[in-house]
Amino acid sequence: MHGLTEKQQNILNFIEDFFEANGMPPTVQEIADHTGVKSSTVFAHLRALQRKNQLSRSSKARSIALANPRLALSKLPAGIWTVPLLGRVCAGEPAESVAHPEGTVTIPAGLGGCTDPARTFALKIQGESMRDLGMLEGDVVIVQMLDAPPRPGDIVVAVVPGGECTVKSYYPRDAGTLELRPANPDYHVQIHPVDQVRFQGRVVALQRTY
Repeated sequence: MHGLTEKQQNILNFIEDFFEANGMPPTVQEIADHTGVKSSTVFAHLRALQRKNQLSRSSKARSIALANPRLALSKLPAGIWTVPLLGRVCAGEPAESVAHPEGTVTIPAGLGGCTDPARTFALKIQGESMRDLGMLEGDVVIVQMLDAPPRPGDIVVAVVPGGECTVKSYYPRDAGTLELRPANPDYHVQIHPVDQVRFQGRVVALQRTY
């Protein structure tokens, strides 16, 4: 691949092979054991691959997400889906929506009642406004696109006036307005005109890596 050193390409290939075999990315130590180099050297290569837009990662274990995965659905174990990780959604004050893919995540087929992997995606939580419902900074939420209006109490991913994106609990108020309610007393309820909010989907599950 143009722009990568031989070692970087070898690490990228190993991450792909490991993901295909195990349904999850390797740890830094597993990459080091495979390549026969120190963990600090692996970290340096991973940072270079991030700069070259080949992957993204956080400080958590098994958080590597490839920007251009070659994983085919046919290679997944039976009963497993791969869905796109589309970026971050703000669980706090609304933030500008991030729609570009950051990689993929694997989930059990039908997780949370999802019926179609093509209508399912994942987002990373940013902020603490949904803390009391167990959604913490860095968690990954699984989102199902809506075929009908959300139900009162559904946790939704919503685009609010100004084009900003947030995750909150949905409650209708009257014919013309709705509430997007946080689960943290440090944050205020948001009230918006119904016709100025667009729902991207309903949160059906959460993944957390320790």
